[in-house]
Amino acid sequence: MADALASNTASSSRKQVLLSWSSGKDCAWTLHVLQHRPNVELVGLLTTFNEAFDRVAMHAVRKKLVEAQAAAAGLPLWEVPLPWPCSNDIYQQRMAEAVARANREGVTHVAFGDLFLEDVRDYRLKMMAGTGIEPIFPIWCGREGTPALAEKMVAAGVRAIITCVDPKQLDPSYVGRTFDGDLLASLPAGVDPCGENGEFHSFCYAGPMFKQPLAVKVGEVVSRDGFQFADVLAA
Repeated sequence: MADALASNTASSSRKQVLLSWSSGKDCAWTLHVLQHRPNVELVGLLTTFNEAFDRVAMHAVRKKLVEAQAAAAGLPLWEVPLPWPCSNDIYQQRMAEAVARANREGVTHVAFGDLFLEDVRDYRLKMMAGTGIEPIFPIWCGREGTPALAEKMVAAGVRAIITCVDPKQLDPSYVGRTFDGDLLASLPAGVDPCGENGEFHSFCYAGPMFKQPLAVKVGEVVSRDGFQFADVLAA
């Protein structure tokens, strides 16, 4: 009886964490970090999807692949559908509904994979204020910390496909490439190795956060809305 009581007390003292999930390498690494924190219980992956195309916004990743990531992580996927186009008011409304659900289900923290953009962090803090749920930033490292972080990810076995490139910041030829040591070595000076300035976005298909790697391949490459996109398909 005492052992059961102690177990229940320990469980209730753990942070109940919902992870903001874009499908990319940074949120995947955040998942890995949280998986190794004894005071954390992960409850799900929170993802916004474009209703018109059934894809993750900006990353342009198909929902079926995000579902495969969630299965490989052993976590439920919390879907937030967004219309296209989507105003900021509608976005905030849909996210507020997701946070309200999280509150009802006992979530205590929402984790974000942000690295150094203060304005993004401030926005998240503002949006979460007064909700009863605390935002946390487990892999925040500052602008100077991203080269070492990128190398640490690659050394740990993280692999991702570059799904979107901003041609104003990085050559379009990088779209569809694999995030690995060769890519890091080839990035021009001034490009953040984690793409934190929006130079590129990615889809993580392998790493220590997953039970097994996902079999994927690169499909069609297109230019759209001023960005270069590579479609990722199940292999």
